[in-house]
Amino acid sequence: MQSVQQSLEFLAKLAASGPVATLAEAFASAGHELALVGGPVRDAFLGRPITDLDFTTDATPDEILTLVTPISQAQWDVGRAFGTIAARIDGETVEITTYRSDSYDHTTRKPAVEFGDTLEGDLLRRDFTVNAMALRLPELVLVDPSDGMADLVAGVLRTPGTPEVSFGDDPLRMLRAIRFTAQLDFTVSLDVAVALTEMRDSIGIVSIERVNDELSKLLKTDAPRRGVELLVESGLAEIVLPEVPALQLESDEHHHHKDVYQHSLTVLDQAIDLEKSRHPGSPPDLVLRLAALLHDIGKPATKRNEPGGQVSFHHHDVVGSKFAKKRLRELRFDNDTIAAVSRLIELHLRFFGYTEGAWTDSAVRRYVRDAGDQLERLHILTRADVTTRNRRKADQLAFAYDDLEERIATLAAQEEIDSVRPDLNGEQIMSILGIPPGRAVGEAYAYLLEVRLDEGPLSDEEATRRLVDWWAARQG
Repeated sequence: MQSVQQSLEFLAKLAASGPVATLAEAFASAGHELALVGGPVRDAFLGRPITDLDFTTDATPDEILTLVTPISQAQWDVGRAFGTIAARIDGETVEITTYRSDSYDHTTRKPAVEFGDTLEGDLLRRDFTVNAMALRLPELVLVDPSDGMADLVAGVLRTPGTPEVSFGDDPLRMLRAIRFTAQLDFTVSLDVAVALTEMRDSIGIVSIERVNDELSKLLKTDAPRRGVELLVESGLAEIVLPEVPALQLESDEHHHHKDVYQHSLTVLDQAIDLEKSRHPGSPPDLVLRLAALLHDIGKPATKRNEPGGQVSFHHHDVVGSKFAKKRLRELRFDNDTIAAVSRLIELHLRFFGYTEGAWTDSAVRRYVRDAGDQLERLHILTRADVTTRNRRKADQLAFAYDDLEERIATLAAQEEIDSVRPDLNGEQIMSILGIPPGRAVGEAYAYLLEVRLDEGPLSDEEATRRLVDWWAARQG
């Protein structure tokens, strides 16, 4: 956290910038209050980059729209019912919201919106004290009615009023608290921690889409582990993502199997580290992070106590893939995300057979084919899945995967393996065999694909000979 003086100087420069100064002048000229509020003010004091410009005002949504239309390049009023108007001003997107209070009636999934009439009142209704600070414009006066600055310094999430009232007004704030612990590297105050547990069931009145959004934001933070742990400790995970706390299998005194829950959190950490090192500057990969967190969720259902005290989890990859697909559908993730995550979970054990004996080129081709467009994520997930403390074993696995990636690269250069197709297409197959479209064409195509995977590319003449021989044997 930077000094208060440095932060105020930064905010003063921000207030003098194009979109902020333009808005401040327009609202002041019209006799309306305007303040930069919430995240931008908080992040200025934390020395974090400011990515959003959020404002609050005593003007109504209609008045906001009237004021911003002449000074903006575009306007959006999709949030009008909630008091919010968005606009594009001097190349920046801003959101201006009427002083308000959102609250639930504890039975419906949609909050009731009430407009307020003072800045202080608006701030005291916000989720956490560190988000309840504002900078009045154009006066540049910091307004902090709930002492959020002290909580910023302490790194504590506290609600302006009692957490019971705050979470009762909007239960989604419980998930926001969890997300902020990871995003800001904060802890929650004791009364907030207690309320998270005691009020966890109320999350059920919040729409699945809003829950999905918060979980996604949590996983896309730089270090989501702390938030995931609080999600589990509070009991909220049992409601929104029950497969994760279920990973806390009964530990055995002889350590015949890893702590699956802690292992999964470590895999998540390592996947993020690899993601950043292999693709620096890229946005957070939600698909990869979901797959890392959920890759072993099939273990509780497949756990078996074997002779000799050993523990097995046969087929947990396949079972886990099905569980992930079901949970992500219930959380309303899009179909592409669901398909990618479930595929990665299904394939995450495939590599470990590589260390048991040299794979043929055919096996390498199949690995690439089965991974499809998820190959790079599978590389990262498989590497991240190595959490053994045995350095020799970890090095052996890393060297083996280095070798596999080198072979994939070599074969790709030789054969364009990432787009493997049979040497003859469907039209050629029908022409050579003299057959119409139908099941037999698909079977012939599959046969030639297997030959291609086993032996690499063939000449048209050789592929034709193989096809004719296969067809003759099939007819005989």
